[in-house]
Amino acid sequence: MTITPNKLETRRNTNTLPVPETEQQFHWRDCWYPIVFMQDLPKNRPYSFSLYDEPLVLFRNQDGRLGCLSDRCPHRAAKLSDGQIIDGKIECLYHGWQFGTNGECLHIPQLPAQAKIPSNSCVKSFQVIERQGIVWLWAGESEKADQNSIPILADLDKPGFAHSDKISELPYDQSYFIENVLDPAHLHFSHDGSQGNREKAQPLEMEIIESSIKGFQGRFRDTKGSHQFWRNMDFWAPNLVSFRFSLEQKGWDFGLALYSMPLGKGKCRVLTRSYRNFFTWKVKLTPRWLIHLGQNKILEEDMPLVIGQKEQIERLGQSLKDLYLPLNTSDIFVIEYRKWLDKFGYFLPFYQGYSTSHNVETDNFSHHDVPLDRYKQHTQLCSSCNRAHKVINRVKHILVGVAIIMAAFAIVIDNYEMKIVAVSAAIMAVVLAAIAHKLKTHFERSYNRS
Repeated sequence: MTITPNKLETRRNTNTLPVPETEQQFHWRDCWYPIVFMQDLPKNRPYSFSLYDEPLVLFRNQDGRLGCLSDRCPHRAAKLSDGQIIDGKIECLYHGWQFGTNGECLHIPQLPAQAKIPSNSCVKSFQVIERQGIVWLWAGESEKADQNSIPILADLDKPGFAHSDKISELPYDQSYFIENVLDPAHLHFSHDGSQGNREKAQPLEMEIIESSIKGFQGRFRDTKGSHQFWRNMDFWAPNLVSFRFSLEQKGWDFGLALYSMPLGKGKCRVLTRSYRNFFTWKVKLTPRWLIHLGQNKILEEDMPLVIGQKEQIERLGQSLKDLYLPLNTSDIFVIEYRKWLDKFGYFLPFYQGYSTSHNVETDNFSHHDVPLDRYKQHTQLCSSCNRAHKVINRVKHILVGVAIIMAAFAIVIDNYEMKIVAVSAAIMAVVLAAIAHKLKTHFERSYNRS
């Protein structure tokens, strides 16, 4: 099949960036942040997270309405996320103070019956909303929240598309993750054998189409081989990188949306969503946890490399302009992103631009000290993998119990035929328990190249 390269003037752009603002200042609080997929949000307990190291808690009331509050009880500063949900209210587990989704204090058990709840007993609240299966947080004043500025991917609302979602947390800053995914040239080496092939590494044709305070758009393509068609890239500041390409002869469209959230220094959250309008039955029929087992490896192939990169940059304490040797045939998107931070990142709590930086610590640490823990970084966050992990672990223990019972039965029984059956059953149970244990470790241990 011959694929005709797309032409610039016929580019099908379904992810249109908002019109640039005239005031060239990016206010990090006046935008939306992706917190979690709705399917991964617990229904009956508080959900803790952070934004730029500010502790927050998310929960749902009895009507399903979302609420997001500062994760601190005004009584004695206990964490509300350590509490519980009672009749749709979040209750501090220390003294039982209860709060609604807007942060208002609704019940204080220690107050006399006739006493009024103090007006200063409320908790700071933030506006949250669900769009396309993702919970979004507006970090600034609620009256400024503009729901139209939430980055919406048009393909996801079209009939015939199916998507797969995955949540992860990474032990490095959001900017390092975004730089990593804006770098298509690394695929053939970092992901050789999984997503790439080192024998196919080559110069890329890359270009920036437009850039503004709201992000930038670009495209890239191979210069050799059979995949010389344009693939579109959009950076929606400050949290989304999306890729999209089409095989127009077949009417096939594929997209990858990488939402990220700055949890704080040295940590970020990633919501990955891949979507397409072909072979959708495969996406719908494959268990989500099984899809994640393969996707985890891809992310973990990059993780030690990015941690090591961050270690070197912080150790040397120089600007990226002095440290990097970029190529126009591989690094255009990376440099454009770092320059975007130079131009608009001043008001961010911290950032590492290309020539400038702000509030970036130069920690002398070894990347070997950073744990790569698949269970903490994915399994416990993902409702599907967490549930599968528990079921497999339970099955393993049941099989071990069956093996012990069958072995004991084989010892005490005198009937030879029954003894053979019991021994065979015990051996089979041990084998199945070993398989279950092996599968269980795939939810716990990160991929290691060595």
